[in-house]
Amino acid sequence: MGAAEQDAERKFLFLLASAREGGNTEELARRAAEGLPEGAAQEWLRLKELPLPPFEDNRHTGTGQYPEPGGNARLLLDATLAASDLVIASPLYWYSVSTSAKLYLEHWSAWMRVPGLDFRARMAGKTMWAVTVLASEDRSKADPLVGTLRNCAEFLGMRWGGTLLGNGSAPGQVLTDSVALADAVTFFAGRFPAAVLPVESRQGPAYGGMSPVSA
Repeated sequence: MGAAEQDAERKFLFLLASAREGGNTEELARRAAEGLPEGAAQEWLRLKELPLPPFEDNRHTGTGQYPEPGGNARLLLDATLAASDLVIASPLYWYSVSTSAKLYLEHWSAWMRVPGLDFRARMAGKTMWAVTVLASEDRSKADPLVGTLRNCAEFLGMRWGGTLLGNGSAPGQVLTDSVALADAVTFFAGRFPAAVLPVESRQGPAYGGMSPVSA
């Protein structure tokens, strides 16, 4: 399969995790999306419009299994599994991801334990990307956010696409960051091989008892 055919099979899921609509991180993500490979599909979901219940740690209760999710959790789960590329667009809030992004990631622990779902195996081979805007000129302040997302990706055997960083605080301020806007143009442009779309029978790393969630 050639590069064009691979790109046509890719689907990018953009999860907007800001506490406000139309913020700097969303603006930067939409600029980057203009450079998606030709033929790639895209879906945009705003996490604050899809609130999730608090994650309850039942891993050591009974069988440790979780029921099939419903409501917004089901919608987010289905969208996540249907994507080949997952883009977390979260502003830097207190040096990490936003509350809605963190809660979404916490629900991964439940989804890994839904009988028959094979969440971890089906996530392996996808690509995760990060888009964030921070108020500080010191880009190293975003290292904890990047580390959170990259470690989550690695835990599930996902590829790491990279991080698009911008600077801004007031609405629209990122549009004055010429470096970020230039980086956005080529952020998704053919730097990494196409991720593998989920297949029902696809095999991946088995869940071996380890977890990024501790008691």
